[in-house]
Amino acid sequence: MDRYLVFGHPVRHSKSPFIHTLFARQTQQELEYGLAESAVDEFAQALRTFFDQGGKGCNVTVPFKEQAFTLVDRLSPRAKRAGAVNTIKLTDDGVLLGDNTDGAGLVADLKSHGVTLADSRILLLGAGGAARGALAPLLAELPSELVIANRTHTKAQQLAAEFCDLGPVTAQTYEQLAGPFDLVINSTSASLQGELPPLTPALIHTDIAIYDMMYGASDTAFISWAKQHGARQTMDGLGMLVEQAAEAFTVWRGIRPGTKQVLRELKRNLGVI
Repeated sequence: MDRYLVFGHPVRHSKSPFIHTLFARQTQQELEYGLAESAVDEFAQALRTFFDQGGKGCNVTVPFKEQAFTLVDRLSPRAKRAGAVNTIKLTDDGVLLGDNTDGAGLVADLKSHGVTLADSRILLLGAGGAARGALAPLLAELPSELVIANRTHTKAQQLAAEFCDLGPVTAQTYEQLAGPFDLVINSTSASLQGELPPLTPALIHTDIAIYDMMYGASDTAFISWAKQHGARQTMDGLGMLVEQAAEAFTVWRGIRPGTKQVLRELKRNLGVI
């Protein structure tokens, strides 16, 4: 039976085995999917050992995405742009192909919620790996403007300069931000600590769409804050998790699973519904 893993540290909380087991059942694919929690300095060896022992593919999560980028034999165009790898496939000719499905998962989830990206004005909070992975897929949807805001403004400037060839992307400080925005995406990990980006409530209006890449059994701090200030459409990153997994499954197996039922099952598993 074909074997797949998710590498991370920590990784015991990962829902990837749950998601991919449902995908396999749905598409009648014979595979098993497990967890691999490697020490930070042992990831490279663990990855080589997994494929030497017959592994077919893996997902890579925090903190190994940038390291995985340097360990594969070949990179997909979107992995090159993201500077990080979250999906690895052993090809038929024995090559380790590194891909990044995070941005595609984000865009797919936004569209599933009816969010219009073309000609929209988007605010992206954060300038780390999550933001980097999202930029090219978002710009491919042809927004009118994409503004990056980050606590360390120079990082936002560097990121905007790196992606400006793909579309109208600029960097602003939090103090410079002026609305209206159609969509605000929080790519920072602030919600994991129950914290908020330093965003003024004046930017929130009833027709804005709010997206937090983090998720939990209840609203994240950012989503709760946005609702308090009048946002009617709010989304967390659970759908992105499922959509990026579906993209990875397609890379591995050549068949795209449906995501709606799997997302419902995942929410039930988490106690969200």
